[in-house]
Amino acid sequence: MTAGTPAAGGDGVVRSVLPGGLRVVTEHLPAVRSAAFGIWAGVGSVDEPPTHAGATHYLEHLLFKGTARRTALEISAAIDAVGGELNAFTGKEYTCYYARVLDDDLPLAIDVLSDMVSGSLIEPKEVDAERGVILDEIAMNDDDPSDTVHEAFAGQLFGDTPLGRPILGTAGSINSITREQIAEHYAARYTPPGLVVAAAGNVQHDAVVSGVREAFGALLAGSAEPAGPRLAAGAEVPPGGPGRGVRLVPRSIEQANLVLGCEGLSRTDGRRFALGVLNAALGGGMSSRLFQEVREKRGLAYSVYSFASQHAATGTWGVYAGCLPAKAEEVLAICQDEIAAIITGGLSDAELARGKGQLRGSIVLGLEDPSSRMSRLGKAELVYPRLEPVEEILASIDAVSHDDIRQVAAEILAQAKVLAVVGPFDSDAAFTAALA
Repeated sequence: MTAGTPAAGGDGVVRSVLPGGLRVVTEHLPAVRSAAFGIWAGVGSVDEPPTHAGATHYLEHLLFKGTARRTALEISAAIDAVGGELNAFTGKEYTCYYARVLDDDLPLAIDVLSDMVSGSLIEPKEVDAERGVILDEIAMNDDDPSDTVHEAFAGQLFGDTPLGRPILGTAGSINSITREQIAEHYAARYTPPGLVVAAAGNVQHDAVVSGVREAFGALLAGSAEPAGPRLAAGAEVPPGGPGRGVRLVPRSIEQANLVLGCEGLSRTDGRRFALGVLNAALGGGMSSRLFQEVREKRGLAYSVYSFASQHAATGTWGVYAGCLPAKAEEVLAICQDEIAAIITGGLSDAELARGKGQLRGSIVLGLEDPSSRMSRLGKAELVYPRLEPVEEILASIDAVSHDDIRQVAAEILAQAKVLAVVGPFDSDAAFTAALA
């Protein structure tokens, strides 16, 4: 085992590599009495072939269903008995299992989660039982138009690629996937080199390492090296480039849901700070241009915002609005006008300062609890070249200039757009004309 060494990224952050390539990263926060513990797997829905679509999320469910040491009830009851929280989530490029407990109960959380992740039985009866649960989750997602419109946007932008497919899979892929396929996915991806253990709060690094080493047991053997950070991830964009045009999902509902956007930036692109500041000023808060123009001045929509998300080799940028169907074309035109105004005129001094302040505040305030600190450690270890110090990130935000804003607007916002629409519309002709 490599001895724990201080890691770049902040005081109190220590990193160790155990035999077999398992990484353990902790951050000591002495002012709290809780601990957040997570096990991150470097596998997400982008790693699935079409025939296995949804396997990663399916597996997330199954890891709660029992090991050789614990039944499903015993897993949940162990954490409930100490007032803790136990949960998991699946993303496009990683999966996380986490618990938040009192600091005294951290050894229990380490043992339970490590047992789940390393020793799941994936029994056929549980696969069959959970299939119905996941199909219900897909149906619930389909019933939410704000979820549906974002999935339609991704599908239109990235096409039939891993980034364009839903994380949950489809009803067809979930009905057809077998227990053997899921078990193969588990055996191939849930190995020590592809896992990261992260803990933050009132934790001691050596104690976490000791607990993890005992819980993983014989799996920690050999001289394998940890997997490298995910800096590129296959064919994320269709061979012909990002998609464009309109995707309409007709629904008999009382609201129109719109997402207008394009390809964004990868998570390591140096322009991401400028895009973040621009995004905050355009649609990131109540003082943003979109909120003021669409909601405050005209009362056309309850919800309107812009967003930016990053992946290993690409990203997305877009605007969302939910409004009355009769107002959809007007709302879309205003959004297009505001985007065009940013491209041609940039931001005012006040908007630039406000965008920076909002972005700085969201980052710092988002790191005020052990769970967010734990997430920062786990994600950085899996998908970034290094853990960036918060002060370095804030300095990069402060350094964004008007020239940076104009450049990123010209390079990103000026691209041909995708428009996804969910609502009571029979034809996309008007939207196609508006997008032309």
